[in-house]
Amino acid sequence: MFGDIVEAKQCQLQDPMDLFHSGQIVKICAPMVRYSKLAFRTLVRKYSCDLCYTPMIVAADFVRSAKARDSEFTTNKGDHPLIVQFAAKEAQVLCDAARIVCPFADGIDLNCGCPQRWAMAEGYGACLINKPELVRDMVRHVRNQIDNPRFSVSIKIRIHEDLKRTVDLCQKAEATGVSWITVHGRSVEERHQPVHYDAIKIIKQSMSIPIVANGDIKTLKDAENVHHLTGADGIMVARGLLANPAMFAGYEETPLKCIQDWVDIALEHGTPFTCFHHHLMYMMERVTSKQEKKVFNVLSSTSAVLDYLSDHYGV
Repeated sequence: MFGDIVEAKQCQLQDPMDLFHSGQIVKICAPMVRYSKLAFRTLVRKYSCDLCYTPMIVAADFVRSAKARDSEFTTNKGDHPLIVQFAAKEAQVLCDAARIVCPFADGIDLNCGCPQRWAMAEGYGACLINKPELVRDMVRHVRNQIDNPRFSVSIKIRIHEDLKRTVDLCQKAEATGVSWITVHGRSVEERHQPVHYDAIKIIKQSMSIPIVANGDIKTLKDAENVHHLTGADGIMVARGLLANPAMFAGYEETPLKCIQDWVDIALEHGTPFTCFHHHLMYMMERVTSKQEKKVFNVLSSTSAVLDYLSDHYGV
């Protein structure tokens, strides 16, 4: 981590808010456990992604353990603008984590949307949408304790069944100085149900800060449609980018050039085999037959994968 971080320190950190004032839809790579790490962020930035998030990091572990910091947070000078997403439930712990990453990142995001049972049982993630005062307190603390006014503090939420409560949460966060809010248009209980884009539109109309829409966006055309449906200032994508990291550049499916780029970047970054292979499985999902998947998905070494790609695709 620290070799990369020293290098990152020399670079000019950016103000992510400038993106939202550009008049263009801001195209964002979502925080994804195991997947939105440095190598993948490097890839999507080559294909028109404007802003990237790290995977969610538990702030308390990050502050307490140097080992957690080394394994959870790696960056370099090309990795900007970058938002570090934290799971937290105590204002001072979030502040301490924000202070650690502040010299190397462009902002932090508080996860108020993760619906996984373990996170909610710990008091993290989506249970925070029912604690607007705590969210407000955490945002205020970070705002007061980080000296850099260009350092963004954002939140990512799910919606309530009663949308008035979501609007209230967002307005309280806005009053405390939150930079923008990402809204995943489903409630905590909903998983694969259709996204409530109408709810995102109502939230957008109730706020004066930027709103980012998230949920079920698979193509650039989807992104444009959601922008028109909701008025959102930005579009955040998770699985759509895993399946096609070149999506924001307008490609309907992963181009071979992107697969080649991933191989080069992953090898250069020393990406562990499982992660390297999983990304390729996602990227090639739409372009390979059932028979090809049977062979490719059980390959068990980097050399076997490279041979396969060379033999079948000339990569």
